[in-house]
Amino acid sequence: MSTFLILALALGGTALSGIKIINQGDEALVEQLGKYKGKRLEPGINYVIPVLERVAYRQTLRERVIDIPPQQCITRDNVSITADAVVYWRVVDLEKSFYKVENLQMAMTNLVLTQIRSEMGKLELDETFTARERVNEVLLQDLDIATDPWGVKVTRVELRDIIPSKAVQESMELQMSAERRKRAAILTSEGERESAVNSARGQAEAQVLEAEARQKAAVLAAEGERQAIVLKARADQERQVLQAQATAQALKIVAQSLQQDPKAAEALQFLIAQSYLATGQAIGSSNSSKVMFMDPRNILSTLESLKTLTGD
Repeated sequence: MSTFLILALALGGTALSGIKIINQGDEALVEQLGKYKGKRLEPGINYVIPVLERVAYRQTLRERVIDIPPQQCITRDNVSITADAVVYWRVVDLEKSFYKVENLQMAMTNLVLTQIRSEMGKLELDETFTARERVNEVLLQDLDIATDPWGVKVTRVELRDIIPSKAVQESMELQMSAERRKRAAILTSEGERESAVNSARGQAEAQVLEAEARQKAAVLAAEGERQAIVLKARADQERQVLQAQATAQALKIVAQSLQQDPKAAEALQFLIAQSYLATGQAIGSSNSSKVMFMDPRNILSTLESLKTLTGD
């Protein structure tokens, strides 16, 4: 009875040992008597036949990261640099990743190191700092193709640090310092040149404005003089017209008076003689006057002549 119980317990323990629980995101390969026949264990509860079957390989299918350590590289212009990277990858075919390569992660690490040295050797030192995105894309393509037989999908490759040697860093610092001094000198000279150009341009514009102002002032003065002359001439013309009209009106009135009153002729003669004497007095009082001699004996004859004229 005890022997049967022990045997039952042994068989029950053996049967229970065949129960395998696979976590979500994982997968396992099962070999039957040392040979893989395509049996896989999916996430959840699975059962393998004790003694005949065993779980040969269990791995996650989630994305993983390989941290590539820094390594020495030589650029195309023979400069020593140190570069490291990080690789994101995941297993897409568990069978290939186990049976096609031994120690998958080590194989991928060595492959990435080789590819980084190869790509850095194609670039000059200055290009390694500016062509990082292009290098990442090339590494991704090459690694994805190289790891495809291993059932691996490389999803992303990122170069992290590219560090030149200490001697190269010192040379680069000296070069950058010289370049900054050069740019500062160029900027200073350009500033002085622009300042001189702006100053000369300002002086030229000021002279042009001054000349234009003088020209406008001369034009306005000439226009003012012209308008003054025109106004004066117009005023003289109007004055002469008014005088002529007044004279004509006066002559008309005189003519009418002569026709209506015969004695008005004597009054006209008196006025003409008075005007004649007033004219002589005006000539005598002028600063540029001339002396006008008149024979007193001829005054009466002159008046008689005027009288004859008025009579006519």
